[in-house]
Amino acid sequence: MSDFYMPTEKELNINLLDKLDLLERLEMAGNEGGYEKIKQQLDFEKKCIERKLYQKPSITG
Repeated sequence: MSDFYMPTEKELNINLLDKLDLLERLEMAGNEGGYEKIKQQLDFEKKCIERKLYQKPSITG
């Protein structure tokens, strides 16, 4: 028996939509303030991702 997990189409779509949201936020930051604004937004996005990764209890239980 294989331990390989194939994500569902819904899971893939959610993942892609999250990435699209991120790119749009970075694009807006660039339009608003150039490099410094993008750097600030990247720092914020990193913190958001870290919160999801290290949350207690974990998402998967």
